[in-house]
Amino acid sequence: MKNLTFDNQFVQELPADSVSENYPRQVKGACFSRVKPKQMRAPAMVSYSNEAAMLLDLTEQDCQTSEFVRVFSGNEQLDGMEAYATSYGGHQFGNWAGQLGDGRAINLGEIINKQGERWAIQLKGAGPTPYSRTADGLAVLRSSIREFLCSEAMYHLGVPTTRALSLITTGEEVVRDVMYSGNPAPEKGAVVCRLAPSFTRFGHFQYYAEQDIGLLKQFVDYTIRTDFPHLPTPSKETYIKWFDEICTSTCDMVVEWMRVGFVHGVMNTDNMSILGLTIDYGPYGWLEPYDSNWTPNTTDSQHHRYAFGQQAQIAHWNLYQLANAIYALIDEVEPLEKALNAYADRYGKQWLFMMNQKLGFSRVDKGSDTELVKQLLAFFELHETDMTIFFRRLTDISCKGEAFDIKWAIDQLSPAFYQDDMSAGTKNTLTAWLNAYWQRRQEDSITALQREALMKKVNPKYVLRNYLAQQAIEKSEQGDHSMVNELLDVLRKPYDEQPGKEHLNQKRPEWAKHKVGCSMLSCSS
Repeated sequence: MKNLTFDNQFVQELPADSVSENYPRQVKGACFSRVKPKQMRAPAMVSYSNEAAMLLDLTEQDCQTSEFVRVFSGNEQLDGMEAYATSYGGHQFGNWAGQLGDGRAINLGEIINKQGERWAIQLKGAGPTPYSRTADGLAVLRSSIREFLCSEAMYHLGVPTTRALSLITTGEEVVRDVMYSGNPAPEKGAVVCRLAPSFTRFGHFQYYAEQDIGLLKQFVDYTIRTDFPHLPTPSKETYIKWFDEICTSTCDMVVEWMRVGFVHGVMNTDNMSILGLTIDYGPYGWLEPYDSNWTPNTTDSQHHRYAFGQQAQIAHWNLYQLANAIYALIDEVEPLEKALNAYADRYGKQWLFMMNQKLGFSRVDKGSDTELVKQLLAFFELHETDMTIFFRRLTDISCKGEAFDIKWAIDQLSPAFYQDDMSAGTKNTLTAWLNAYWQRRQEDSITALQREALMKKVNPKYVLRNYLAQQAIEKSEQGDHSMVNELLDVLRKPYDEQPGKEHLNQKRPEWAKHKVGCSMLSCSS
């Protein structure tokens, strides 16, 4: 712990808030405010990630010490730490919200590990900051478990993401209205320590552009030097290359979301990472019955702005807002439009390539494959289907010998269907699709073993299902953290068979269909 090498370029190179007191206010002309975490009453470990700890050169022994608990709950600061909260704005549900900022996140500093990598360390739920508005800056155990588990689950799935080091209860009671129904109640408080090369968001650039072009340029130049060191010295041409990279990484991130059936739930511009990382795990969810119009966010239940099938378009819209923010540094529309158009073109190609891999094809036949995928997704919508289970079981079907038994294939897929009885019409639709799929499979040149390896690499067996997360939360709130740690362990190897863990690979049970935390969530934390 004492050997962490803090670099802290953010606070050393960027303008600080001139006011030192910690109270809610508008902060102008500054990128951050210095603020210390709240002293928590009785911090206690719930779980930690060995893999995330290694990013900081911490050992398992380090993670099991009382010092670790004190430091990563915010109760103790190590030499070299310079705690701060950043200022940013953003569009929320399509509307400009003005100043937002780190309202319940406090950065402890940035370290350089033995591999020369930079990692920013941030506590979520560690107390108020100048950007907390009317809130308390705290977080509850419920939402903290979800963020901790999902951060690590996404990493092991191969989805670009921020990481989670630890989950610690605070001994504090935090009052929240879970579903905004006028029934606030006390809950257990918790702090998640999360890690990223940078927590910079689209909203940082939007907020600084609104204030002063000099501040915007200073922050853009800092970001390029620090987080994009492979780019040339900041200039107009470099800004264009930089924006092009952001469009590419954002596109690739969303393709990965779609591959595993993940719905972010609140894709505001302040929740979009400049590095193309999944950030801010609030009211997210995994598709269980496939529904392209599903959103887990109660706030979005009327308009479905951030539904599963809208995520690519919303990311594109958010990139437009970032382009508007940095336009003054480029003063040309055409290169920005070119990058935005390239996003749309890349997404279409990458998405189809990804779906081809899920189906076990080694090459893309754009015409026939587009239609094959379209028909499959239409079937998913028509007949409630668990996408994760369907594709994993399709792997077993696809890798059998040359003979094709339709009845056997449908039986193999049946655990993926939420309706027990399939109508004759629906069965005919599935039969027609399976026949077309089998024909296309026969035309592909790879062997059965190669196909199995390809499909098992992109089709996980285990994901963080909403009802499983809720079960872990309910146990943990009673002091039993065993399921949190069981899920963390299983989700480390989401593509492996893992005998004895089949109970974590089952479609959503009926009791969870309308249960709070299993189907719909709020931003309350």
